[in-house]
Amino acid sequence: MSSVWFGSGVGDDGEYRLCGDVNGKRVVELGIAPTPASATPNAIVLARAGAKAIAVDPSAERIDALRGHAEKAEVRVECHQSELPDLGFATSASVDLVVASHTIDAIDDVSRLLRQVHRVLKPDATFVVALTHPVAAMFDGGSSAPVRRYGAAPSRSMSELFMAFERTNFHIEVMHELTSANDRSAVAPTVLLLRARKVGV
Repeated sequence: MSSVWFGSGVGDDGEYRLCGDVNGKRVVELGIAPTPASATPNAIVLARAGAKAIAVDPSAERIDALRGHAEKAEVRVECHQSELPDLGFATSASVDLVVASHTIDAIDDVSRLLRQVHRVLKPDATFVVALTHPVAAMFDGGSSAPVRRYGAAPSRSMSELFMAFERTNFHIEVMHELTSANDRSAVAPTVLLLRARKVGV
């Protein structure tokens, strides 16, 4: 059975079990993950597991494609076309889980996004995030591209990410640095996988 996708060549949530039991829970996919054609979209996976799945994405094309997938899978996914930090459709403390898989890497104001995620999550609820590892981001242009400085935009350093979460009242409780099984010669992890818990109200 398919599980929430965290990146090409790395394990999914069937291996890491960060999302927990989503049956009957209100779950937001923050940005439609760029899953390969062979993978089931995350919002569909969550809906099949019994979640009240909601997808937010700025792209009308991705929203339309997801709606088509949901219809074929005979599941319901509530879709909202908006920028990722614009979560006005959700009332405060109404969401059980937010998942963002390779969709927040290039967000300019990550603190604003985190404040909105914190607002919509219920107390002690979790935010599961997969993104390009900050070290791998230095080399993501391939062998012909120049190496970028560590933490240079659009990437962030580990400390910048950690402090952004802490300052918006999230506690990072799980962190995995994953290396793609497709690249045996990798010199750095390719994916940073986090589970952060909402602190306070």
